[in-house]
Amino acid sequence: MNTVLRTEKKYLLTIEEFLKYSAFLENYMIQDSHNGTHGYCIRSLYFDSVYDRDFYEKEDGVEMRRKIRLRIYDPKADFAMLEIKQKEGNSQLKRSLRISREDAVRMTEGYYDGLLKYPEPLAAECYGILQMYVYRPKTIVQYNRKAFVAKENKIRVTFDNNIIANEASSELFSEQLFMYPVLDKFQVILEVKYNGFLLSYIQDLLQIVDKNQLSVSKYCLARQQSYSS
Repeated sequence: MNTVLRTEKKYLLTIEEFLKYSAFLENYMIQDSHNGTHGYCIRSLYFDSVYDRDFYEKEDGVEMRRKIRLRIYDPKADFAMLEIKQKEGNSQLKRSLRISREDAVRMTEGYYDGLLKYPEPLAAECYGILQMYVYRPKTIVQYNRKAFVAKENKIRVTFDNNIIANEASSELFSEQLFMYPVLDKFQVILEVKYNGFLLSYIQDLLQIVDKNQLSVSKYCLARQQSYSS
């Protein structure tokens, strides 16, 4: 099981700003090993209560809130990452657990008993939340990410674009999903994730883009888009 506690800042950029700032960061930070030439793909299935508890808590700015999701990086993968993100003050606590493809598929169908065979406490905690609050698969969100890491203190800077979603299907591993756009394809979300302090060159970058800071999650963006359609 992996646990990360960090502060997260989000900003909305144009594609031109993305190209400019990512080129700048290449001079100072290490590229994520999964980047390749154009970054890498992330696909997440978000769960929420039958009354969209997590969505509305985020919309209403509730201080203590959470999201539960399954995440994959390739529809052909034989595993998924079960993740729970909790907001604690100004910080985000993310805990994750690798589960088998078989158990992940069962979760996409609304059956969570497969989590009970994992010895990690996170599995039992997620099972309890999913059952107690009647969580169901809600939305698949997919995007392309280019990521950078600062070796000094593990600052992580990511650029996410081509954000698309699907609320008609929960088939996380499908290679034939129809997806609708969440943002304009020329818009990019910059996320800066850190624990402790920011290095000066990243502080300088944030001062430039600060006017575009976001507070909304990709899950909420996808749900808002579906409501407005």
